[in-house]
Amino acid sequence: MADKMEVKLSGVKQSKGVWLVKVPKYLSQQWDKAPEKGEVGKITIGKKQGKTEVCFSLSEELSALGVVGETDASLQVPRDHPFTMHTVGGQTMAVFSQSEADGVSLEGTVVHRAECRPAVTDKYMKMKKLKMKESIKPQRLSQQLERAVTTMFKPVANHDFNVEYEKKKKSEGKMVRAERQVVLDMLFSAFEKHQYYNIKDLVDITKQPVTYLKEIIRDIGTYNSKGARKSTWELKPEYRHYQSAEEEEEMQTG
Repeated sequence: MADKMEVKLSGVKQSKGVWLVKVPKYLSQQWDKAPEKGEVGKITIGKKQGKTEVCFSLSEELSALGVVGETDASLQVPRDHPFTMHTVGGQTMAVFSQSEADGVSLEGTVVHRAECRPAVTDKYMKMKKLKMKESIKPQRLSQQLERAVTTMFKPVANHDFNVEYEKKKKSEGKMVRAERQVVLDMLFSAFEKHQYYNIKDLVDITKQPVTYLKEIIRDIGTYNSKGARKSTWELKPEYRHYQSAEEEEEMQTG
């Protein structure tokens, strides 16, 4: 039988309500840079058209430190992060802490759930693009050999990857796959001009095979399967520099 563990329940008497907030990874990394007991930012709570708005603003000092893992000093973390609020629902959730002195203690019950999302600005888009470039970099490394390789290799008339490439080139016509980041840049540039595109227009713009293009656009875009914009693609909310029709209607009627 497992050892029993006592839980300190002073938090129940104090009836403390806590917020459970999901934050982006890069934001938590910036918080780790803050000095002990130092300020990481401020939360503002206000009303707009009768609707509660919550926003976290990262401190200027932490924002100026730049993104973790990036050598480009000009690449700074966005400061403003509006909250998307969610209901707790029928769940009962609590927050516990553990220390050597007090053991396990109840800190309070969750009264609000939220997601902390960055405001879509030029600074955020620049950071997002560079992060995507990093994620698609090849993991192979070159290594200098101290002595010549003496292993004998049998010559191959045509390597398998060359044969496969020729097959794809014939089946897809003159369309040859470009680097993923090049295609992403073309897509972002296109969506800066228009909000909606069908796949045929995007193929004409990027000159990419339709199957390959769909693989990429699924990461950044949303497909409209019904309504006035049926059979078109648009950017996901986190990549947009505009508000969707639904968001604008909600702001007007909120």
